Amino acid sequence: MNMSVKIFTVLCAFMLASQLSCSQNSDPFFALRNRMVKTQIEARGISDEKVLNAFRKVERHKFVLPQYIPYAYADSPLPIDEGQTISQPYIVAFMTDALDLKRTDKVLEIGTGSGYQAAILAELCDSVFTIEIFEKLANKSRQVFNDLEYKNIWSKTGDGYKGWPEHAPFDAIIVTCAPTNVPEPLTEQLAEGGRMIIPVGDDPVQELVLLKKRKGKLREESVLPVRFVPMIDPEGRKY
Repeated sequence: MNMSVKIFTVLCAFMLASQLSCSQNSDPFFALRNRMVKTQIEARGISDEKVLNAFRKVERHKFVLPQYIPYAYADSPLPIDEGQTISQPYIVAFMTDALDLKRTDKVLEIGTGSGYQAAILAELCDSVFTIEIFEKLANKSRQVFNDLEYKNIWSKTGDGYKGWPEHAPFDAIIVTCAPTNVPEPLTEQLAEGGRMIIPVGDDPVQELVLLKKRKGKLREESVLPVRFVPMIDPEGRKY
């Protein structure tokens, strides 16, 4: 290796180290976020580097209530407003990974909640349409999306059971609240070749179900026992 190549190599290493140091210094949660990815997500079998990088990038502490910021990267769900929760990081990762997203995909999310799941999706696909039934949560998450400059997330307050037919069909649908049965409007809005991940069942435990549409028919697979808040209508009745 000649001298010029050696100098160039050393300079590149120095610049990379400097960038990493700046990231760590400017983001006090940098190490916690990386530890979360390594010990909670990667260690449990999620290996898609695109998914892992999304979790390394999205700042979960920006989506939790102020009193829970010290626990933002803990291995557990956390309370948010309106009696709802931000899911355990691994569950968010598992559901995201199960959808096998492509950069060109258009995704529908039912149950915006804090907005964390939508932000993860926005790092992986072309566009995210997210619906939240509680106006307070919808407005709050919309502000976070604006603050973080997400340009590919569209949100509205509404009844997620009905989906968002104006923007259908969707390549993937993710549901973060549990109906007792898979909503027919959502299956109709799923594109050919599309995937849907949804918790189904009544309290206290539901089954996380993965559906795939092939030649107009749905193939259904139960993949994980989970616990989610129920899907409700505008009057607060469970679906």
